[in-house]
Amino acid sequence: MPTTPANAPLLTRRELDAQLGGAARAWLDEALAEAEHAATHEDTEQRPGSLYAVPPWELRYAAAGRYCGLDNADSVRALLLVGARAALPALTRLYEQGTAAERRAVLLTLHRLDVGPAALPLVEDALRTNDTRLVAAAVGPYAATHLDAHNWRHAVLKCLFTGVPVEAVAQLARRSRGDAELARMLGDFAAERIAAGRGLPAGLTRVLDLTTPGPAAPTEES
Repeated sequence: MPTTPANAPLLTRRELDAQLGGAARAWLDEALAEAEHAATHEDTEQRPGSLYAVPPWELRYAAAGRYCGLDNADSVRALLLVGARAALPALTRLYEQGTAAERRAVLLTLHRLDVGPAALPLVEDALRTNDTRLVAAAVGPYAATHLDAHNWRHAVLKCLFTGVPVEAVAQLARRSRGDAELARMLGDFAAERIAAGRGLPAGLTRVLDLTTPGPAAPTEES
């Protein structure tokens, strides 16, 4: 599992090149070329029985940590997904068949892909887990744009319940502002914790304060 903080910024290709050794850069060049080839040859995407049942770039996706280092794997996988213009079938396949690290990279990249709300089942699946790195990745920009109010509120509570920092929730201030139902749910959650003799999560007060109606939050806040 990578050692980078939850939802650390993904590195650009230039930033990766500055960190990778020559062999890793060469491997990445080849991997991205295969991804870009796949993006321009969608009509040949491999049919059942084809010798190329798994597109080569997807094999590279799985091997990213081995060749480029675990700390760089999220960024490498994101570049591959974007380069391949990965559509929902590929994203679903990589998510369902992948390791936790491979699933996390899919979630972190969804907002960079042209899939609309169709990938919400992947986000919802991650939010049903207790893997905090998957939960943190699931509440990024894609969820902020596409999750409906009911499911987004439960995603915030999931973060508080599992110990994911609320800073991981993209557009937290914008979506929380004036949300009386979220405030009610947070109050109930706090009351249950207190009644059970348990402490309150560090971010609960902050989110509760954000539900107070007021000026729109700065757009850069997440």
